Amino acid sequence: IVDLHAITNSIILKEKLRENTYNTLATYLAAGLNPDKSLIYRQSDLTAHTELFWLLACYTQIGKLNRMIQFKDKAGQNKEKASLGLYAYPVLMAADILLYKANIVPVGEDQKQHIELTNEIGKTFNNKYHTNYFPEVTAHISTTSKRIMSLRDATKKMSKSDESDYSRINLTDSDDLIKKKILKAKTDLDTNLTDNLDNRFELKNLLSIYSAFSAKDIPAIQLEYQNSGFKKLKEDLADLCIEHIAPIRNLAIKLLDDQLYLDTIFKKSAEKAAHIANSNLSEIKKIIGF
Repeated sequence: IVDLHAITNSIILKEKLRENTYNTLATYLAAGLNPDKSLIYRQSDLTAHTELFWLLACYTQIGKLNRMIQFKDKAGQNKEKASLGLYAYPVLMAADILLYKANIVPVGEDQKQHIELTNEIGKTFNNKYHTNYFPEVTAHISTTSKRIMSLRDATKKMSKSDESDYSRINLTDSDDLIKKKILKAKTDLDTNLTDNLDNRFELKNLLSIYSAFSAKDIPAIQLEYQNSGFKKLKEDLADLCIEHIAPIRNLAIKLLDDQLYLDTIFKKSAEKAAHIANSNLSEIKKIIGF
């Protein structure tokens, strides 16, 4: 759970940071992660992450970081006021991956550039010390779960960092709020739902969400709603979202009432992860000469 990354773009009150961390763990568990099979821990609980971040930063060229699209998007017009943490964000992400010598990482399409940078950093390190310590990382991009865009501006991805809560569906949203957000989702003026979607970003986004939840392909959905208009599509989409999200939300709420259980998962996972991370970090430091 990347709580170190969470503070790179804004100042978060410690109570909110703590709340978000527990909410994330509860949501992971409610969505199906099994703590007996998966290690779920706070990034900040393992100092090896930040230590490797520094070591890798010394092998990362400024020019490569300057090309990172996500920094440009998040910093906007105020690049000079952006934090060093936000700028170096991809190097910490590389450390999260390389620390465990991972070779497959599931990511969204927008993170593909970060995986490419991770490989460049790993190869630079390997070449410098004539070793094959870091393996090549492959980005695993799901073909069924598409990139979900903002409900207010479908040219941007749906994000928790967006100022408008109506731009996204949170897994903690109530049924009524999910429905309200979907019904208020931005659409265009063309009521023909079977047109080409190349320049109809909002419609394409709603259809993509529907497709992901229903397992129907987009052309089939277009035909189904061709004479119904946006209102019927949105109403049915809201019901579909609620059907899939409500069980996760309800279980997450139940899990949040048992903080002792959540703390036990954090503690056990961190101990197991630290055993791997510290061993690998020791090997990396020896290669460098420390």
